[in-house]
Amino acid sequence: MGRLHFIIATSLVVITAKITFPMIAEFLSLFALPVPIEEQVQEPEPEPIPVVQYEESWKCPDCTPEEQFVLKEIQEHTKISDKNALATIMGNIQQESRFTANICEGGARVNYENCYSGGYGLIQWTSIGRYKGLGFFADKYGCDPSTLECQTRYMINENIFQRYLPEFEGGGQTVSQYMVPAYYWLGWGIKGNRELYAYDYVKKFVFS
Repeated sequence: MGRLHFIIATSLVVITAKITFPMIAEFLSLFALPVPIEEQVQEPEPEPIPVVQYEESWKCPDCTPEEQFVLKEIQEHTKISDKNALATIMGNIQQESRFTANICEGGARVNYENCYSGGYGLIQWTSIGRYKGLGFFADKYGCDPSTLECQTRYMINENIFQRYLPEFEGGGQTVSQYMVPAYYWLGWGIKGNRELYAYDYVKKFVFS
């Protein structure tokens, strides 16, 4: 074979390969089986970022755990947002019981059923109706009437507190002004230092 014939033959092979092989690839692709969906590699979806809802409220970092609990519960279960109103309520509780739930008037630490005279608990429930109301509430909702948790729930839901609650929720008054509905709520006989305690809470509260 001469040089010319060799070049022509080589060129034909190259051209034929360029034309034929793509056609063969396309032809074979007709018989290719699809990859099952479950075997396909998929990029994992990113984990959603949780949305944390945070509401600011009045807090008392320097208060006892009992004081902090009551302050939190009042704000969560009423519409009271005024610092002076909250401080007035807290000051009255401080005067009545020092936030000691199982205290009978006179200082004895006893269970609910063992306080035979005087007031009992957080706000020193004294009258027969109010004292028994705590027991009925505890029976109905399955809580211990001698505990801070149960008494706080009862205190907020008691009909007498609910009657004067709008005056605390209104806002914009001084501690001295809030002491008026506080008096009708508790009906105290001795005022004591409750107002001074209230002003002290005003100083300790922070909004965060």
